[in-house]
Amino acid sequence: MSNFTEYGNLCTITEKFQFHSTGHGTKGVFELLSGWRRTRENLPFKDRVADAYSDVMVSYTMTSSLYFIAFGMGASPFTNIEAVKVFCQNMCVSILLNYFYIFSFFGSCLVFAGQLEQNRYHSIFCCKIPSAEYLDRKPVWFQTVMNDGHQHTSHHEADPYQHHFIQHFLREHYNEWITNIYVKPFVVILYLIYASFSFMGCLQINDGANIINLLASESPSVSYALIQQKYFSNYSPVIGFYIYEPLEYWNGTVQEDLKTLSQGFNTVSWIEQYYQYLRVGNISATNKSDFISILQNSFLKTPEFQHFKNDIIFSKTGDENNIIASRLYLVARTSENTQREAVELLEKLRPLSLIQSIKFIVFNPTFVFMDHYGLSVTMPVLISGFGILLMLILTFFLVIHPLGNFWLILSVTSIELGVLGLMTLWNVDMDCISILCLIYTLNFAIDHCAPLLYTFVLATEHTRTQCIKNSLQEHGTAILQNVSSFLIGLVPLLFVPSNLTFTLFKCLLLAGSCTLLHCFVILPVFLTFFPPSKKHHKKKKRAKRKEREEIECIEIQENPDHVTAV
Repeated sequence: MSNFTEYGNLCTITEKFQFHSTGHGTKGVFELLSGWRRTRENLPFKDRVADAYSDVMVSYTMTSSLYFIAFGMGASPFTNIEAVKVFCQNMCVSILLNYFYIFSFFGSCLVFAGQLEQNRYHSIFCCKIPSAEYLDRKPVWFQTVMNDGHQHTSHHEADPYQHHFIQHFLREHYNEWITNIYVKPFVVILYLIYASFSFMGCLQINDGANIINLLASESPSVSYALIQQKYFSNYSPVIGFYIYEPLEYWNGTVQEDLKTLSQGFNTVSWIEQYYQYLRVGNISATNKSDFISILQNSFLKTPEFQHFKNDIIFSKTGDENNIIASRLYLVARTSENTQREAVELLEKLRPLSLIQSIKFIVFNPTFVFMDHYGLSVTMPVLISGFGILLMLILTFFLVIHPLGNFWLILSVTSIELGVLGLMTLWNVDMDCISILCLIYTLNFAIDHCAPLLYTFVLATEHTRTQCIKNSLQEHGTAILQNVSSFLIGLVPLLFVPSNLTFTLFKCLLLAGSCTLLHCFVILPVFLTFFPPSKKHHKKKKRAKRKEREEIECIEIQENPDHVTAV
């Protein structure tokens, strides 16, 4: 029964996983804050809020829709893993709440903050900010606390967000370094190493889960499982074979059928012991009355066979006794890969219970895990593949540039395969938590790569390098802030004494790290020498400039006094 208790803990771990739904919400918060800071401070706060929403909410709406659809697939009746279904249902609710929170309450907070900034009130204490002359006469700590964070000479400059330290670092240092021609070869080599390890890990995916990973780190069950795997791993779990109908055990045909079903197993069976008892004593029991009479009055009263009394259920109808149910135990000889062979054994025995003339069921508490992990490899591959395909179809309707779709699919696929391969190399099996993390990684990658890619694709600068610099400058701060807060939020998981929680930490750490690697290293380099080309933007600008010059010449020729007037 302890195995059932451990299986019940899966739902508890799934509930712990729900706090990661805030990752999508914090992404919207950071993007909206970034859009707010890009607005001019001398504008009315209503215009600033409108500009921020128009800049951010289109992409956030698209990613929220993809999140909702992807987790909606996991919450559908087609998902046969209950923990995954419950998690996806909760995630769908969380995504809706996050979206309406960003769209309503957080927008109201921005309006309130805009009013405070416009009237020069402190954002925390809500009091009037003193004048510069007054602050100069006060101590440094008072100046630090009461300062509004803006220089008075540049309080109404066009883009005050440029002074943010992350924005300054990206613009002045990182953008120049990552687009340097001498850095690009090393990035290509880094990606080849990343792809090689990911591919190697994908070839080593375990098609079953180690039960030890489902147990608490310090529980006695771990010690038992380790000893069992070390010394008795060549034997399958003890399988209960339950016959739940009256059966003519004295019939030779029934006896042959039972031998056929138990062929290849080591059996602990009252039936075999009873047949052996009859053969040794040269006793004939070819009819029902003799078979049951000898079984009750002689065999089960012998001391070495008395323990079989609990394996046989008798019923008495008048003066006649009947056997209405019985059980025996089977143990299969297996190789070292006990988990996989036990799953195959289960898949072999269950269909027999449907087609045989003998009605029986087979069960062992570990079958709960075997049922759960029989599809542990195919499920994440099918869900992730279908999710990518659905994302491709939807983005064709939600965005205006097909190359943006193409790059987004490549990026998400690379991140998904990277997480899948690297977590296998990190000794993470395909259990319930890793499946949930793969589903989450799909959406996490879309959420962070999509704004960066579409800003690059739709940019109108002369060169790809300048386009990727502007994209990083516009979205890099929000991406870095969100992924950093996401990774910092994983630190408490290290102190939870649970193997499942540690698996959760590994998978989500890989998801955040691979996404950060693609957004800040791989994509900025690859986009500089792969399509889309920016030459057509040069031609358009040259044509517009030439047309503007021709119009100016015509105006000067028609009205030469205009130049003098100007």
